Amino acid sequence: MYSKYVRKIIHIDMDAFFAAVEQRNHPEYRGKPLVVGGRPDSRGVVSTCSYEARKFGIHSAMPSAQAYKLCPHAIFVCDHNFSDYKEVSDQIREIFFQYTDLVEPLSLDEAYLDVTENKMGNPSATLIAQEIRAKIKEKTRLTASAGVSYNKFIAKIASDYHKPDGITVVTPPEAVDFISKLPIRKFWGVGKVTEKRMITMGIKTGADLQKFELYELIELFGKSGPYFYDAARGIDNRTVEPSHIRKSIGRETTLKVDITDMDEIYRILKEIADDIENTMERYKALASTVTLKVKFHDFISVTRSHTVEYPVNKSGEIMNHIWNLVSKTEAGSKPLRLLGISLSGLSGKGFSEYDPQLKLPFEESLDKDF
Repeated sequence: MYSKYVRKIIHIDMDAFFAAVEQRNHPEYRGKPLVVGGRPDSRGVVSTCSYEARKFGIHSAMPSAQAYKLCPHAIFVCDHNFSDYKEVSDQIREIFFQYTDLVEPLSLDEAYLDVTENKMGNPSATLIAQEIRAKIKEKTRLTASAGVSYNKFIAKIASDYHKPDGITVVTPPEAVDFISKLPIRKFWGVGKVTEKRMITMGIKTGADLQKFELYELIELFGKSGPYFYDAARGIDNRTVEPSHIRKSIGRETTLKVDITDMDEIYRILKEIADDIENTMERYKALASTVTLKVKFHDFISVTRSHTVEYPVNKSGEIMNHIWNLVSKTEAGSKPLRLLGISLSGLSGKGFSEYDPQLKLPFEESLDKDF
């Protein structure tokens, strides 16, 4: 079921991150339902909401208009300062690196840490997680939850188990029992459609999933079958990857109203291209492929791509290719609700010099000093 070579993985997840930063910065928001995201009179969505807002059924990715209907008296923060979130993210990552260089950020507010061997020489991943949470609170005045286990799958689920401001430790001997009690929707890759299908098959929890043999899960779920089989048994051999090769850089925007005016389309695309140029400059990157994305009023999405002869990273260069791609769509005659640009085939500093550090197994007893 599990190897005697046990890794010690921590998953740290900040609690209601964007909303918590806003409540920290604005005392008048504290204790009140707060939504960070799009305006309630727009097509925007909820990015994050406070725990007070969640009591009304509001959650991330929900249309802001729906969130307003659920809680009209909620505070909507729409003109937030992203630099505040980035500053806090940098602060918590500095804390992570005090313990290990094996840090895999998943977003601004969460990351995996491999502390099997760590800079403090502390054999207890649990104590390290407690120290990290305490330092985050002291440094940022924000709370974080942590999951501690021997692999990434269980650590991530565990970090959500006692939110907010909680810690959950799952040792190898406890894993199968822990997983057996999980609702099936907690498994990665189980969305609404798959969850509904599984429930019709009588698969409601990890325990139900554990009853199936590998060949049965492959027959039922194809390529996802082996994943479900392993996950149900607490098997996840993925390592914490301290570096990733970024595959693309892009941005898209949902428009407040559908548009057909070509001058307005150009203005919005130019604004996106300017923003991408700043990001490309930060990464010292060049791109070989330019892609346009448009979504029309009927929700039909279209992408058009062009591989360039000479790599680009400047707004003007990007727009030269994008405007040509626009002409290959129905933009201008068919109302648009979304515009986006992405650059791929990235090269330059940070992209060609990827050198992942090798991870070696370390022999530990199954639950000693976990």
